[in-house]
Amino acid sequence: MDMHTVVVGTSGTTAQDVIAVARGNARVELSAAAVSALAAAREIVDALAAKPEPVYGVSTGFGALASRHIGQDLRGRLQRNIVRSHAAGMGPRVEREVVRALMFLRLKTLASGRTGVRPEVAQTMADVLNAGITPVVHEYGSLGCSGDLAPLSHCALTLMGEGDAEGPDGTVRPAGELLAAHGITPVELREKEGLALLNGTDGMLGMLVMALADLRNLYTSADITAALSLEALLGTDKVLAPELHAIRPHPGQGVSADNMLRVLAGSGLTGHHQDDAPRVQDAYSVRCAPQVNGAGRDTLDYAAVVAGRELASAVDNPVVLPDGRVESNGNFHGAPVAYVLDFLAIVAADLGSITERRTDRLLDKNRSHGLPPFLADDAGVDSGLMIAQYTQAALVSEMKRLAVPASADSIPSSAMQEDHVSMGWSAARKLRTAVDNLARIVAVELYAATRAIELRAAQGLTPAPASQAAIEALRAAGVEGPGPDRFLSPDLAAADAFVRAGGLVAAVEPVTGPLA
Repeated sequence: MDMHTVVVGTSGTTAQDVIAVARGNARVELSAAAVSALAAAREIVDALAAKPEPVYGVSTGFGALASRHIGQDLRGRLQRNIVRSHAAGMGPRVEREVVRALMFLRLKTLASGRTGVRPEVAQTMADVLNAGITPVVHEYGSLGCSGDLAPLSHCALTLMGEGDAEGPDGTVRPAGELLAAHGITPVELREKEGLALLNGTDGMLGMLVMALADLRNLYTSADITAALSLEALLGTDKVLAPELHAIRPHPGQGVSADNMLRVLAGSGLTGHHQDDAPRVQDAYSVRCAPQVNGAGRDTLDYAAVVAGRELASAVDNPVVLPDGRVESNGNFHGAPVAYVLDFLAIVAADLGSITERRTDRLLDKNRSHGLPPFLADDAGVDSGLMIAQYTQAALVSEMKRLAVPASADSIPSSAMQEDHVSMGWSAARKLRTAVDNLARIVAVELYAATRAIELRAAQGLTPAPASQAAIEALRAAGVEGPGPDRFLSPDLAAADAFVRAGGLVAAVEPVTGPLA
């Protein structure tokens, strides 16, 4: 395990800490201030629990059953039962990194001192994370309102020593056995604690944070591959001039244009034409790359603002306020997060779409300005990258389907008490697929563009130093260059891994300087 430690305080957390815990296995500790806040809020809940007046979540049922007052002798059972009954997920298992993000973000809200759980409940959640125990959470069960109920309930079930979980060795076992093996005592829930463990937007938020990190890399990678394609197509880099983008001052557009311009610095291909009729303008997929990539970048920035607000939030119902009141609220509604998850799926689909159009142009002898058909070694005998573009097109088509908003839907639940829901979990799940597909789409363009540039070099044209660095790094990663047809899938998989791991950005930055 990574020995990096993330300290959870009372005022939220950062995206970097979420990723450190979810993907880097960082240890988690509660700050002294968080422990004090937890204890103080618990005193308020205990005082309310002793009174005869009903308080939602403390001495009542839940949702549409909130009208029933629950006596003290049944309250422990009430809290256990909400966890057991709500752990109703179905379908494939959710990825380990998502579950760790989900649990860490729930712990962040517990540590705020706004939920009223005892310090030992929060500490048990930290202990489970630190032991590398991952509750089994299923794909389906969250409507993204009243929080990610089923996913969080499966996590809470593990804290109780019930259900199944995956150990640090990757083996799924009964959660009670795993807790015992790591010296962790299962929690016995008291008033409000079951409800507090499952009433938040933590799953969709965790997936948003990780998607933003992945998309930042992919947008920079896509700027690079767009530049490589422009170069391979003998396009003009004049459209990337800063003064042109200054008169339409969308921030992301200027960033993408600058990235592309720096990649193309020193190229012997840009603006070169194979005949006496130079193009006045390149096709939109080449010329408008900064506008499309940049609009996506601006959407990422907005999504990051929303994520930052949510990371600073304490999401629960009811909440313990600083003045000692315990009040019901609607802060668990996932709409703010759901919307940006859908926005990101839309811009990712459009980035994939324009990327595929450039690949197709590279392969079409009627539009590639002197490149061989399909970049084949011996066209006719060899098919070259013909079907690589098919694969890319299939991915783009899937991306367009994934861009259909989940947050535009709502299915009433809980006997019409929860009559408008966000579907934010669904938006997050499909965005994860979209991000995976986008990496593959960018990888195919990289594969085609680098091959095309090498074919241009054989024609006596010298690529930009940054382009050459990208080609050399890609070849060092096991992706072969031009030549007769071969089994193509391994090359594409290696290119995908190269892009996804940040290899493309890392390859060119020693030449270009840091890219945004």
